[in-house]
Amino acid sequence: MRGPLGAVIGRYTSSDGSVANDGIIKHNRKCRDITFLVIFIAFWVSMIVNSSFGFNQGNPLRLTYGLDYEGNVCGSKHRHRDLTQLELRYWVNPNQVYESGLKDGELKLANARTVCLLDCPAPSDDTLNWVCDYPDGEIRLKMNDWIDRNYDYFEFLTPEMRNSSLQLQGPCYPVIFPSVNVYWSCQYIARASNSSLRHWQQMGGVNIQEDMIIDKSIRRSMNSRASVLKRYVADIGKSWPVLIVCGGLVPLFLSIIWLLLIRHFVAAMPWITVVLFNMLLISVTIFYYLKAGWIGNDAVTPIIGEHDPYFHVYGRELTHVRGIAILMTFISIVAILTSIAIIRRILMATSVLKVAAKVIGEVQALIIFPAIPFAMLAIFYMFWISAALHLFSSGQVVQNNCNNTNCCAYDLVLKKVNCDRCCGYSIRYTPHITIAIFFHLFGCYWATQFFIASSATVIAGSVASYYWAQGEASPEIPFLPVFASMKRLARYNLGSVALGSLIVSFVESVRFILEAIRRRTKVSGATPDHWFWRMAHYTSRGCLKSVEWTIKSVNRNAYIMIAITGKSFCKSSAIATELIMSNILRIGKVNVIGDVILFLGKLCVSLFSALFGFLMLDSHKYRTSHNKVSSPLLPVLACWALGYIVATLFFAVVEMSIDTIILSFCQDSEDNQGNAQHAPPLLLETLDSNQEEEVQRLTH
Repeated sequence: MRGPLGAVIGRYTSSDGSVANDGIIKHNRKCRDITFLVIFIAFWVSMIVNSSFGFNQGNPLRLTYGLDYEGNVCGSKHRHRDLTQLELRYWVNPNQVYESGLKDGELKLANARTVCLLDCPAPSDDTLNWVCDYPDGEIRLKMNDWIDRNYDYFEFLTPEMRNSSLQLQGPCYPVIFPSVNVYWSCQYIARASNSSLRHWQQMGGVNIQEDMIIDKSIRRSMNSRASVLKRYVADIGKSWPVLIVCGGLVPLFLSIIWLLLIRHFVAAMPWITVVLFNMLLISVTIFYYLKAGWIGNDAVTPIIGEHDPYFHVYGRELTHVRGIAILMTFISIVAILTSIAIIRRILMATSVLKVAAKVIGEVQALIIFPAIPFAMLAIFYMFWISAALHLFSSGQVVQNNCNNTNCCAYDLVLKKVNCDRCCGYSIRYTPHITIAIFFHLFGCYWATQFFIASSATVIAGSVASYYWAQGEASPEIPFLPVFASMKRLARYNLGSVALGSLIVSFVESVRFILEAIRRRTKVSGATPDHWFWRMAHYTSRGCLKSVEWTIKSVNRNAYIMIAITGKSFCKSSAIATELIMSNILRIGKVNVIGDVILFLGKLCVSLFSALFGFLMLDSHKYRTSHNKVSSPLLPVLACWALGYIVATLFFAVVEMSIDTIILSFCQDSEDNQGNAQHAPPLLLETLDSNQEEEVQRLTH
């Protein structure tokens, strides 16, 4: 049977029976769970190797810009061509675009000839405009001169070149259709210019198709899942100043302010938190309604720059924003009803928070301590996001195989029409890149959980010192207890923290994989029809979510006992669980209500970060030119997630203070026949009143 821990976490007795005076929580410790610390270090080495592959092979510009007929990425500098200014991809041959849209057409849009331009060309009312290939061979023009001439050197062509151009085989192609900049690709508007078409026909050009298919072909390509995913990932790279401000600095400032308010205005904070949470949730929902186009005229649009206001282009991003807007409406309604339901319990939360506020007042270093793991996480996230962008774009540019299609084009170097190597280029992703990306995502989650767990363990050690010193004199608390707790963590318990964070990460990863499989089977129509299989499917999802929540709760209490006892993770989990189950009637409701208020506080910080992110992304910088984000959805979600993580680091000061004091109270009561000797009077009053309510409820 487990013996009392009072001697461990207060003064302890040495082997000869005398009382030692070496301080609080400084009993015989040793390194625990070393194997998992070695695994964690090896994992970090693997993360660095994995990221170096991305930095070596990837180019984030591929996520935004298309490829030209030479396989170059628009908007970037290459060995033989500087395309830095030329960000827009333009399909020069309208008949190839038309053929790619036919159901039985052999030519794919990826094999249609494209060039990189500064802006989308427009047909002329007086003459016929041309867009020619990059100057090469006998066309002795510099790239800047080619740009200044609006990409037109038709007058310099030889008769042979002119004849091939009239056959839509280049090197020059007519501008018959107007086009608009849609996500850095010039999408045709299926309204041919009558003047340009007449000039083309008078010159003896081949027949050009004018069907609506020419519009839909490019639109279908731009709205494919792969294209939308690339744009979403690219949005993260473009909005990095927003992530720094709204995902880092804003939640840092708000979290510190919240801790200070808890310290000085604890009675009002639960009420302020609940009201502010609902106001922020409604505000974010309204912003989604604005971007969905249901309020005002500021809907998400795929068109970049000035365009005809009567011309509209559909983008899947708008559908996603509208879906989130509906989801946020449902969440807001549930949140308001839940807030009304817990009003009677807010007073109980106030009593518990007062105890935590007293701890913060005594150990004031706790307020600024989370800035240390915050700085570490900030450095990690900057490295991780940069590596993620490179990994997502680390495919290999290869030329397509299109031998059975007619893609012939005039080669200025060979001085003839070439039909052998005229296929387009695409980015090919190998299976090991997919594995590298998932490995990178798992590494992010594990590292985040590790830093959060380490911070929680340090806070628990500091608060435990405070609690068990109250039976003696206040100077018994070690000088700078936060740094003393950090030293114990770094010297003895990093392996235990690595194990706890790994368990949470593993369970969350399994749940993510199962959810991804469920979505894929739902899309493919393979969802089980029999009621038994559907019940099993939803039951397994619910069970896995419950297991995840339980593990996170057990882990938090385990970190407290690790900080106090120095035991291994599994042993500390068993001790914490036994203490809680022995006192569940006395502490259960108090702990739950306190956690609810703190959870709402974290959501307040993260929602304010998301709201501020919306405001920054709504500025001119992110609505036009090359910095335009395709949708505010993912950057705002990233701001919300980062804000929540930062808030978790700082709110852990209050959260872990409450949990540590309650666990210490449980052990204190057990060591002293149910009469805690070190508990603050306010905590005793709160717990006793809670126990009386439970007894009355069970009696009736």
